[in-house]
Amino acid sequence: MKDILDNVLLFFKKLDKLLIIAVCLCTAAGIVLLYSLSARDAVDISYFRTQLISMFIGLAGCLVISAIDYKNIARLWFLYMPAALGLVALTFTSLGIGVSGTDDVAWLALGPVTFQPAELLKICFLLSFSYHLYKVKDDMTNPLHILLLCIHGLLPIGLVMAQGDHGTALVFIVMFVVMLYSGGLPMRYILLALLLIPIGIYVGWNYLIGSVQKERIMILFNPGSDPEGIEWQQDLGLSSLASGGIFGKGLFSEEHLNVPEIHNDFIFSYAGYAFGFVGCIGLIALMLYICLKIIADSRRTREELGKNICMGAFAVIFTHCTMNIGMVFKVMPVIGIPFPFVSAGGTALVSMYVMLGFVLSTRVHNEKEYRMFS
Repeated sequence: MKDILDNVLLFFKKLDKLLIIAVCLCTAAGIVLLYSLSARDAVDISYFRTQLISMFIGLAGCLVISAIDYKNIARLWFLYMPAALGLVALTFTSLGIGVSGTDDVAWLALGPVTFQPAELLKICFLLSFSYHLYKVKDDMTNPLHILLLCIHGLLPIGLVMAQGDHGTALVFIVMFVVMLYSGGLPMRYILLALLLIPIGIYVGWNYLIGSVQKERIMILFNPGSDPEGIEWQQDLGLSSLASGGIFGKGLFSEEHLNVPEIHNDFIFSYAGYAFGFVGCIGLIALMLYICLKIIADSRRTREELGKNICMGAFAVIFTHCTMNIGMVFKVMPVIGIPFPFVSAGGTALVSMYVMLGFVLSTRVHNEKEYRMFS
């Protein structure tokens, strides 16, 4: 009994508690914003309830996963990766559904609950690709290994792109590139890949993205050219963000701009309205702290597998933050990327917490002699 108690105490001692607190503060801010929106009848109260329940489920899952040695889970890639790919593939069948406010069919219905399998695929790809990089670390420049790594990365990217979910596909691309670099791919290969970017842009523009996506990108170069159409949502979001001034108008003031998807992709604009410039800077500072803390944890880990997992998680959170804030500020196209830990969405929130659990596990299980569950 004493050994168990000592293990539990050691577990909590090694846990990155500041990182957990920062993430919980972000989630709490999102829950408060969703409650405020529901009080205005801008969104249904169910979004607030779902987010609150998802926070507790995600936090519990995060702590459980952090107590398990990440290496043992990563080795089981042959079980969970095919299952995750299979669930994404099901969205191309009659089981796939779309949700309000999106153009893609990327969800599955599990009774009364809608579930986005691409969120599960992010976690599975994070683990499986980290393990793949770890296994070929000493011979990464072998052409066969490079080819297999590219296939490993392009498979989920292609599936998600085929769904029409270009935002999530972009997240996978950034994960792929960042993890390759952190995994030890020589810079000369990365520079060579950069030379192929114009070809990728040409293929993507002509064969992969639709006319609506093209219009959203072109608007960035011609602001004000379509204020009643494509630009309308972003203009409203920017106005909502700016209307809060320095300290915001509060959560329950009478004035309010009704921005489409304000509870999800454009929740940062409502944060600006309710909390003002100071509140937005606070949220950005929290997210920056989370990203830097994950990088710091990657540097503390004693093996490449843990480092790869941390850097992949960093890539996900950083990309979500950058693209989401960029959408609101009208410097990025609207491609449906939520603000991490803040935007409404039970599946996305739980998956973020699970991903964080693996980051915490790399720190908790940093010593070979320590195991929470031995």
